[in-house]
Amino acid sequence: MTWFMVAVVAVAVAAGLLRWRRPAWYWLSIGVTFATVRVLVRYASVMDACGLTVPPARWRLALARMTDREVPGPRPPRILRLRPTRTGLVLRLKLRPGQDAFDVAATTDRLRHSFGLYGVTSREVRSGVVEVRMTGYDVLKRVQMPARLDTRPMRIPVALREDGSVHYRDYRAVPHGLTLGATESGKSVYQRNLVAGLAPHHVALVGIDCKQGVELSPLARRFSALADNPDAALELLEALVTHMEEVYQLIRAEQRISVAVPDAEIAADVWDLPEDVRPVPVVVLVDEVAELALYATKDEEKRRDRIITALVRLAQLGRAAGIYLEICGQRFGSELGKGITMLRAQLTGRTAHRVNDETSANMAFGDIAPDAVLAAIQIPAETRGLAIAGDSTGGWHRIRAPHTSLREAVNICNKHAHRTPDVPALAAFRPATAAVPSARVRLSKTAPASA
Repeated sequence: MTWFMVAVVAVAVAAGLLRWRRPAWYWLSIGVTFATVRVLVRYASVMDACGLTVPPARWRLALARMTDREVPGPRPPRILRLRPTRTGLVLRLKLRPGQDAFDVAATTDRLRHSFGLYGVTSREVRSGVVEVRMTGYDVLKRVQMPARLDTRPMRIPVALREDGSVHYRDYRAVPHGLTLGATESGKSVYQRNLVAGLAPHHVALVGIDCKQGVELSPLARRFSALADNPDAALELLEALVTHMEEVYQLIRAEQRISVAVPDAEIAADVWDLPEDVRPVPVVVLVDEVAELALYATKDEEKRRDRIITALVRLAQLGRAAGIYLEICGQRFGSELGKGITMLRAQLTGRTAHRVNDETSANMAFGDIAPDAVLAAIQIPAETRGLAIAGDSTGGWHRIRAPHTSLREAVNICNKHAHRTPDVPALAAFRPATAAVPSARVRLSKTAPASA
C-alpha cells in the first residue's frame, strides 16, 4: 500500500508539473480525457442551470399522463458531435424549438466555469446548429501554430485565436486591412509574420516605410518596390495607380463577352483571367500612415493630399485589379486631415493591438464592432502581440501572432527572394540589395593600443 501511495503521489506531481510547464502536452495526454468525461456527465445539469433547456413537448406530457409514467423533465440541446482537438473540445449542438444561438453565446462564461475549462466560445454553423469551442488551457500564452495549415493563394496564417483555431489574413475575402497599436504593442511582429507568410506566394510586395526603412529594408530582397520617405512614397503610389489603370485595360480586353461564353467565365477581375495572362497581385504595406499624412509647410500639404488621394483610389478600385492595402499606424483618426476617414471606411479588416486610449480603439472598431472596443483597451501591457481582430460583419476575435524575430523574417525573405516578381511599372522603385556580408561589420573602429 505504501508503494501504491508513492506511485499515486509521483503521478500527481508529474501531472501538475506537466500542466504548469507544458500545458499542451498535459492536455493531449491527460486533460482531454478528464474534460470529455466531465462535459458528458455534467451536460444535462449544466444546461438546465444555464437556462438552455426547453419544457417537454405536449404530446410527451399527454403520453406520460395516459400511461401513468413520470412526467419528463426539460430537454437540453441535443449533442450532435463531441470532437477533441489539440487545444480543447468542439461541441456541436442541435438547438431545440424556441432556442436561439444568442442564448448559447450569452452563457459561454457560465459554461466555462461549469465545465472547468479555460475558455468557451460559440458560433452558429447553420440554422438550429451551434458549435461550441472549448479550450483546455491558455493557447495565447505560448503561441504554437499547428502543423497543418490552409495555404490557399492569398490566404496567410498570421496568428492563433483564443479558441485554438488559426487566424488567416485572406486578401480575396477581405482585400484591405488596418492594423493599429501603440509603441511596443507587437504591431511590428504581426507585420513580420504577414511578410513571412506572403514570401512563398506568387505576389509582389510593395513597402512604404517612412522611418528611413528601418522596419522593411531588412526584408528588401523579397520586395518588388520600397519607399523610405514621403516623396518616394508619393511617386510609388502614383505609379501603382497607373499600374491599376493598365490592369483594368487588360481585363476589358480579356472579358470575352459573347453569347457563347458562360456567365461564370466572363472576366470581372484579375482572378477571372487565364493564368497565363493574369497580372501578379500586389500587396502594399504601409508601416506608419501618420508619416504620410502629417505636414508642416504648404508644399508638404500638397504632397500629403496627393498621397491620400492615391491611397483612397487604390482602396476603392484596387481589389479588382489585384492590389491590396495593409496599413499600419498608432492612430488613424480625423486629426490626420481630410480624406482619412474616407480611406478608413474602405479598410474592411481591422486589427488593434494594445492602444493608449479608448479613442484609438474606437477608430478601429467603433463603426463595426462596438463590443471589441472594450476588449481592445483591456489588453495588458505585458502581453505583447495580443490583439483584437474584427471585420465589417461585427464579429471579432482575440488573437496573438507567434513571435518572429527580425532575423527569422529576413531568412525567410532571403530564401524566397527568387520569387520576387518584376513589375514593369514598379521597376524604378526596386530596392537595391547588396550581397550578404560573410562576417559582422563593426559599428566603430577600435583604437590601437599604445606602446
